[in-house]
Amino acid sequence: MADDRTVLPLGAARCPGVSWDDLAAADSRPMPEFLSTESYRYLGSEPLSADRYTDPGFFAREVERMWPNVWQYAARDEDMPEPGDFIVYENVGRSYLVVRQADGSVRAFHNVCLHRGRKLKTEAGWANRITCPYHAFSWNTDGTLHSIPCAWDFGHLDRAQMSLPDAQADSWAGYIFVKENPGGPSLLEYLAPLPEQFARWRQAPMTTTVHVAKVLNANWKAVMEAFMEAWHSTATHPQILAFTGDANGRNNIFGDHVNFGIAPVTLSPSLDRKGRDEQWQADVYFNFAGRGRLNRDEPLIVPPGGTARATLGERSRRDYSRLYGIDLDHATDCEMLDSLFYSVFPNFGPWGGFKPNLDYRFRPWPDQDHTLFEVRILSRAQGQALDPPPPMRVLAQGEPWVAAADVLGQGLAEVLDQDVGNVEQVHAGLRASKNRRLQLGNYLDIRIRHFHTTLDKYLADRP
Repeated sequence: MADDRTVLPLGAARCPGVSWDDLAAADSRPMPEFLSTESYRYLGSEPLSADRYTDPGFFAREVERMWPNVWQYAARDEDMPEPGDFIVYENVGRSYLVVRQADGSVRAFHNVCLHRGRKLKTEAGWANRITCPYHAFSWNTDGTLHSIPCAWDFGHLDRAQMSLPDAQADSWAGYIFVKENPGGPSLLEYLAPLPEQFARWRQAPMTTTVHVAKVLNANWKAVMEAFMEAWHSTATHPQILAFTGDANGRNNIFGDHVNFGIAPVTLSPSLDRKGRDEQWQADVYFNFAGRGRLNRDEPLIVPPGGTARATLGERSRRDYSRLYGIDLDHATDCEMLDSLFYSVFPNFGPWGGFKPNLDYRFRPWPDQDHTLFEVRILSRAQGQALDPPPPMRVLAQGEPWVAAADVLGQGLAEVLDQDVGNVEQVHAGLRASKNRRLQLGNYLDIRIRHFHTTLDKYLADRP
């Protein structure tokens, strides 16, 4: 008999057993179409070259051709809420000064003095004027020149030509983005369909409550790709398999810049269901360190004929409605429980749903061999005013993520340590690779394939 894997067209095979479609159909609330509908297309099966991660020349092409032409997540509104507030965003040799304007908009300027080239600012703050610490050349917060010391010696300068060079800046749902080069899609066009999908989860009134980062010994793409699929959980995260559907999740790709995965709360297809009934599954999830803010003072009982998923979904709707002071009765079990993890090209990873959300950012730091990996936890703002966010806590080399378990939660911190342990060894392996090839799954790794397809479009020779 022929191998069953040869019967289906490439990209059509899916994990045997309970599927995402089965879980969506059984949800206790009507499922939004964008969560229930598959958005997949086969993008080929060719191997990727290890040089994409390790070659300085390939990295130089990214710096020259890709990074100046993409929207980059630079900050959040709570980082700079008032006129005159500014942050410094730096990546691949560029430094941007992102400034809140009097009308509430944001503008981005290249963070370099036009006199002798000193960086104007090195950290976030507030100013009514942007003054260089070297000789006191000064600019208004809209980038126009304010004053030149010893102006008598600079009669050759045209004030109109002395405004700070700017970059594109725009915001969406509390996120602030910059883009170096003019032209190309607007921010909302670039992010589509993410804004439409996130509107359901009221992402705008979120605020940063945790911000932790670490420099990793790995290429930025290898780090980001660890969060573009869930099926590594079988080998990497055995402690969550009781409630993590890994290979039987959903992987969607949209346009060039956005892809999306769902890791459902269900028993992993790698585990035998024998001896693991619905109550056992619910108990493991409920007692897992760091799983949300469910009320643990009240026992969680799966009713006869019920499922762990539906019971956990109902408890989550009730407890988070009380916590937030909003009605979440319409929210699906999926939106209350599952990991809904998006990737926005090139280096932004926001999570969806109604729970406290994560977002990830991955920046080369400063080369192809190192990455600054940042994790934020966003919680719903209480009232209209945004509380000042905590400063970014940077873990030292050799310091594990569990050192920040006091803010991240023990469960998330352990998972991050496991992921980081993988990616640093991935990078070491890619540098040592004999055949210089990576092989991807046609469905399970489609988000990685989608990412590299888009990267190639930016790196292609342009007329």
